[in-house]
Amino acid sequence: MFVTVVVGNPKRNSRTRAAAERVAEALSGNPADCVIEVVDLGPALLEWGDDDIAAAVATVGRSDLAVIATPTYKATYTGLLKTFLDKFAGATGMQDVVAVPVMVGGAMDHALAAELTLKPVLAELGATTALPGLFLLESEFESDGRIDAYGHRWAPVVARLTRPLL
Repeated sequence: MFVTVVVGNPKRNSRTRAAAERVAEALSGNPADCVIEVVDLGPALLEWGDDDIAAAVATVGRSDLAVIATPTYKATYTGLLKTFLDKFAGATGMQDVVAVPVMVGGAMDHALAAELTLKPVLAELGATTALPGLFLLESEFESDGRIDAYGHRWAPVVARLTRPLL
């Protein structure tokens, strides 16, 4: 299983990244094969035809599992992540990718944001979004056990969804 983590936080090496990597490992049993920090793609995100952007998009597109993570800004995902997702080709850009929306925030007031704002965008790009979105409190995700519980519940489903066809 090829696993990619996409981090839409404007701060490098953020807690969002740490949470996303833990989710990826909880769902796949291994560390992610690739981590894309969207902020590292720089100003080229605002243009079309950049080779590094195309390579990042291709990496996500060939993933079996992609954990798409962002901090919660104004009850939704970051503009940085949206700009990256806009680079995918319509309803087939994430075809055959099991995508898991993960959002990290400061208060449970935004607990539905992953499900209501990020998950529909991933589905629009053709991703399989069978798992519920996961919202994590920035102050508690390392110790509250929610990532482990999520992995325990959903790892068998990910394994079935990413199993090669015979």
